[in-house]
Amino acid sequence: MVLNIIKISHVSPYADSFCDPLVVPLTFFDLKWLKDSVQQVVFYKLTESSSSREFFYSVIIPKLEASLSLVLGHFLPLAGHVTWNPQDPKPCIVVFPHDTVTLTVSESEEDFSSVSGKGKRLASETRALVTEFPASCDSPCVLSLQVTLFPNQGFCIGITANHAVMDGKTVVNFYKSWAHICKSQTHENILLPDDLTPSSDRTIINVPAYLEAKMLVLQGERTLKIPQAGEIGHDIFRITLELTLENVEKLRERAKSESTRSHSELHLSTFVLAYAYMWTCLVKTHGGQGERPVRLMYAADFRNRLDPPVHEGYLGNCVFPIGCFGHKAKTFLGEDGFVKAVEILGDSVKGLSLLGIEQLCELYVDGKKRVKPGTQLGTIAGSNRFGLYGSDFGWGKPVNTEFVSIDRNEAFSMSERDMSGGVQVGLCLKKHEMNVFISLFNDGLVN
Repeated sequence: MVLNIIKISHVSPYADSFCDPLVVPLTFFDLKWLKDSVQQVVFYKLTESSSSREFFYSVIIPKLEASLSLVLGHFLPLAGHVTWNPQDPKPCIVVFPHDTVTLTVSESEEDFSSVSGKGKRLASETRALVTEFPASCDSPCVLSLQVTLFPNQGFCIGITANHAVMDGKTVVNFYKSWAHICKSQTHENILLPDDLTPSSDRTIINVPAYLEAKMLVLQGERTLKIPQAGEIGHDIFRITLELTLENVEKLRERAKSESTRSHSELHLSTFVLAYAYMWTCLVKTHGGQGERPVRLMYAADFRNRLDPPVHEGYLGNCVFPIGCFGHKAKTFLGEDGFVKAVEILGDSVKGLSLLGIEQLCELYVDGKKRVKPGTQLGTIAGSNRFGLYGSDFGWGKPVNTEFVSIDRNEAFSMSERDMSGGVQVGLCLKKHEMNVFISLFNDGLVN
């Protein structure tokens, strides 16, 4: 996709009392995600009267910039950088009064309906809609934004967030807060509702200090450089598929009927059902070699699993990777592959309430050591509980949202299915693999 860069703005936080540098320590949950980024793009279709260049540059962009400044006053750490001083045992976030967030404004002549659609399309098109952190920077910024206009059609907002500072929930809370302030039509009242008010209190993270050292050892060399995604091949395609409420319920009943366990033993959340279904379709897409090792990963939210619980508006990471290790492809290749995946994932999720973070950390570290070369990895980004489709900046709700960063490996994305219930799931594959996956996905919902 060819983009025309119109301008690059540097937006400062609105904070009257912000005079001295702000230093925020990273926690155990942050340290796991050093050198990672979260990239997401949200699409908005505009009406005929609001989609012109004149309206976009005279109304929409000024409002986005002004409201961004205001919301950064609430989310001050997002304007800073992640730094690791030689004398410090771990990195921290530092925000200086002059720090800003970069907002790149661009245009594309591509067809908005195609780019923002959910059908099969080139993965490289979506990647062009987000920025990359400089690969050579050893003190990366926390947040970078890109707004792209498709003249007389719509626009999108691309988010690139430093994962060492923000998990998916924090990204969404920031984004929803930005939309709330922008839509308010006034910049006099900058208070956020309670459910969006962020908390930067790191003392609430009650995790043994020795676990932080374990995470730093896993990170290897002492650097904060975030690797760039690199060029996306022209044979890599992206698709977004939907599981309606009816589809999810059908999968739930299928799991109940095919499992030899009692219904009370099964954990049949929408997340487990959707992930298990996508995973078995992916394993079958790659076909034979039933002896090849596989592992499933997901990020579990610990906000309600710590003692004391962490505020829903906590500004930082509170997720940790959970792995289902020691399995082979043949477990999921048969007719009972779906129900096996449901049982494995369900047991893992239920186990979160039985094991402490110390035990889960040990299991993760040990599991990573035992991963064999050639292992097929399944991971998932996002959640069906974030509610991003309610984010209206004043010109309507999103028509689609995509997790850009899943194009780096065979990862899935998951989000709510607009406002109509169910979930939408996405992935990137080579064209011939994508055709096989789509066929398996659709056939499994019919049969």
